[in-house]
Amino acid sequence: MRICPVRLNPLPAVWMGVASTAILALANEPQVDLHLDAPLDYQVTQRISRESGMLLLAGTVSTGGAMDGVQLEARAVRWTTGEPLTSEWIPIATDARVPRFQFEMKLPAGGWYRIEARLRGGNSTRATSQVEHVGIGEVFLVAGQSNSANHGEERTTPATNTVVGFDGARWKIAADPQPGASGDGGSFLPTLGDAIARHFQVPVGLLSTGAGGTSVREWLPSGEEFAAPPTTGANAITVGTQRWASTGELYQRMVQRGRSLGSTGFRAVLWHQGESDNHQPEGRNITPQQYQDYLRLLIRHSRTDWGWNVPWFVAQASYHTPEQTGSPELRAAQQGLAGSGFVLAGPNTDALDAPFRESNGHGVHFNRRGLTRHGELWAEAIIPWLEEQLR
Repeated sequence: MRICPVRLNPLPAVWMGVASTAILALANEPQVDLHLDAPLDYQVTQRISRESGMLLLAGTVSTGGAMDGVQLEARAVRWTTGEPLTSEWIPIATDARVPRFQFEMKLPAGGWYRIEARLRGGNSTRATSQVEHVGIGEVFLVAGQSNSANHGEERTTPATNTVVGFDGARWKIAADPQPGASGDGGSFLPTLGDAIARHFQVPVGLLSTGAGGTSVREWLPSGEEFAAPPTTGANAITVGTQRWASTGELYQRMVQRGRSLGSTGFRAVLWHQGESDNHQPEGRNITPQQYQDYLRLLIRHSRTDWGWNVPWFVAQASYHTPEQTGSPELRAAQQGLAGSGFVLAGPNTDALDAPFRESNGHGVHFNRRGLTRHGELWAEAIIPWLEEQLR
């Protein structure tokens, strides 16, 4: 078979010029990039009223040094339906000389929402970025010892899909163990979160910072001295003969976790602690009055460091075993802080006796029944107060 050669005619000079120009323009096209650093996936932002809250958008944008004709825009859509919450995309100011940007977007209370951002140039979208799950709701910081953390006999899981935990770096559905606290067992937080989410129809964020076995003394800021060393000794330091002070590690962790959400970024602190301070050997024990003084000191410092008058709920907690069912004097000290108006009254969990405790009723930690009732008691304390705040 004979193959006939094909003659290729050269392009006219004018076409060659156009083609060269197009190739050059493509090669010189600036690289466009958009990235959202905030919010994070599954993040819950504390609402400012019953109806709404302000969501912070922050990130970086790059257009090769030129912003002429390029506009950054954002919107929120309902995650389940894709329905936009606003009729138009919201423009966000940018400057080619400064790659970082931030913007506050007002959103209705609720969620989940998907946040979508785009860079528009002319009639085309040049770059996009999005965050799948964002909510406007209620956020609580939880502190104390093991029964505030993950030391329950069985792990629990939220029944709703809008209760999440935050460890200071990422958010996740609040299935036990809760991120950011000690222990790897169960907690009362899934039950509490479900109750609040169902009652108010908003997502709930929980920041768990509890540490098992700790005394109130170990939660004091660095350098604060106390009358006797706590049992664990892990968060204390000897500073002289018969003188001890807190290392401040637990306190700083708690304060930093709250600060990570920004100013007034959570609703309240939930404090559940006291069992260790009712069960200290001779030479390590403190009086109920000293307990109250230390807790007052802790709360005052935290409010100063957070920069606002943070509400604290304080539980009545001192139960240790069926043989040591708690201290009426210590409960009175905890309750007295609420009676003076300095804090809000949390639940009396000493009322949850052997049927609610681990190891067939012989332990200090809660079994599954106890964890559920513990969460319900917290909800019964918080929900009426929260209704008043939202009026």
